[in-house]
Amino acid sequence: MNSQWIDIAGNDGQTFKGYLSLPPTGRGPGLVLIQEIFGVNAHIRAVADQYALDGYVVLAPDLFWRAEPQVDLGYGEADWTRAFELMKGLDFGLAIGDLDSTLKTLRGRVECSGKVAAIGYCMGGLLSYLCAASTDVDAAVCYYPGSIDAHLDKADKVNCPILLHFAEQDSYIPAQAVQAVRGAFAGSPQATIEVYPGVDHGFNCWERPMYDQRSAAIAHGRTLTFLADAL
Repeated sequence: MNSQWIDIAGNDGQTFKGYLSLPPTGRGPGLVLIQEIFGVNAHIRAVADQYALDGYVVLAPDLFWRAEPQVDLGYGEADWTRAFELMKGLDFGLAIGDLDSTLKTLRGRVECSGKVAAIGYCMGGLLSYLCAASTDVDAAVCYYPGSIDAHLDKADKVNCPILLHFAEQDSYIPAQAVQAVRGAFAGSPQATIEVYPGVDHGFNCWERPMYDQRSAAIAHGRTLTFLADAL
C-alpha cells in the first residue's frame, strides 16, 4: 500500500498526525476515516487501506493526540480499559474541530480529485454523524454509532446524504435507540438506515469475536454503492 503518517494543521494552530492511504491510481474522491475508541490502530489502518484499494484517498486522523499521540490499542482487557479512559477524556467539540481540519487537509491535497465523505465506527460513527451536522462534508457513513440517540436534536442539521448501519443484537445501541433514529430522519430522502439481523456491535471488525463476515461484506457493498452515488 502507498500509505504514510502525515501532519494535519489544526484549527487551533497545533499539529497532529493522520494516516493517509492512497489508491493504486494515486487519485480519487476523499474519505475521512474516523477511528473507534482503540485509536488509529492496526485494524483502522487496514480499513483505510481497504477503502484506498476501492479507489478513495483516505485520511484517518489521530483523535486522541492530546492525551496519547498515535495510540495503537488491541482488543484485550487492558486495551479496553485504556480505550474507555481515552474516550471519556475526549472533548467531542475539539474532536469535531480536528475532523474539520482533516477535511480541509484532505480537500487541499492534489491526490483528492473531488468530494469528501466521512466514515466512522462506534465512537467514530457518532462523530461521522456529528460531522454531517456541523461541517460541510459531502456525505457520511456511520457504523453502529454509539449514543447517537442522545444527539438527535442535531438530525435536522444534516444536509448531506447519510448512511447508518446498525446491529440488531447491539449490546450498546438498543432497538429503541434505532427507532428513535428512524423517527428523527423520517421523511428525509437523504438518510438510509440499515439493520443487520442476528449480529452484535462491532460486526465489521475482523479482529473481534463479534465479527460477522456476511454482514460486514453486505455493509461494505452498500457503503461503496452509497459513496459512489454521493461522491
